[in-house]
Amino acid sequence: MVEEDAADLFQVFANADRLRVIRHLVQAGPEGMSAGDIAENIGASPSRASFHLSTLSETGVVRRERQSRTLRYSVNFNRIGEFLSFLMEDCCGGSAEVCDSVAARMKC
Repeated sequence: MVEEDAADLFQVFANADRLRVIRHLVQAGPEGMSAGDIAENIGASPSRASFHLSTLSETGVVRRERQSRTLRYSVNFNRIGEFLSFLMEDCCGGSAEVCDSVAARMKC
């Protein structure tokens, strides 16, 4: 990932509603959630949730799939992973114990 892409993602993540959307989609896993369920879970109107989902889709953080008349969204774990890898690249000059402590906090 290049710095410009990372900066774009920082801008996208700099919104509390979008962070809530991402966290709910991460919890939902690969099957994702419908737009209506996302709106309900984050306490937003459908139009507000749709606005944020559109922004997340444009940056590749979220995938959108039409299922009949419903839009289903899921997090793009590869894109999130690229972003985290960019942030952790050359972590503490190669100090493995620091990077290991960060990795241990993840609950995958």
